[in-house]
Amino acid sequence: MNRRVLEVDALALPDHHYLDAGDTCYYAGEYTAGENHAYSDTNQLILNLKKSVDRRGRPEWRYKEQAITQAAAMFRAALNERAQLILVPVPPSKALTDPAYDDRMLRLLQQVSVNRPYDVRELVIQTYSTPAAHLADRRPTPNELVAIYRLNETLALPEPQTIFIVDDVLTTGCHYKAVKQLLARRFPNAAIYGLFVARRVPKSVADAFEALE
Repeated sequence: MNRRVLEVDALALPDHHYLDAGDTCYYAGEYTAGENHAYSDTNQLILNLKKSVDRRGRPEWRYKEQAITQAAAMFRAALNERAQLILVPVPPSKALTDPAYDDRMLRLLQQVSVNRPYDVRELVIQTYSTPAAHLADRRPTPNELVAIYRLNETLALPEPQTIFIVDDVLTTGCHYKAVKQLLARRFPNAAIYGLFVARRVPKSVADAFEALE
């Protein structure tokens, strides 16, 4: 991993309360929740990535496609191009059969792996649809997610040695921890890391005071 991404260090760890010192996670940018596209380049990237699939076919859909390509390029610049990596997307909140199923992370990782020895595997599947965590009244816990996740045994072999769990935004860390729990149980000898397009950060105090001026 190179300087194009940053590691979630001890100072940032409290922002993601399900993470602990045993987790190694990397991120490319910082997303400020509650702000719009204009707030930062990262906010624009994330909001375009999360654009709902019901916008497919509309002129604005191209921004989602562009965001997928942009994020993939960021990861390609950060990852060792010769490393034998297993890239596992965090499953979306909708089941595969749901019309609202969003495969953005899978498609992003497929672009990351072009002409590289990476192996993209949907090793963890969500068994039924739930509200998106960032829109729900209460975010799920890792154990609640584990209960509705299933390991896709058809993709378990060859057994991975190095796994990156990949998602768009690191918030509480609940989805990462749930996926990691399943993978660590099935592959106890694998090294498991997290990789995120961005981590969520609180709005700065300086911004809050500027709003009062």
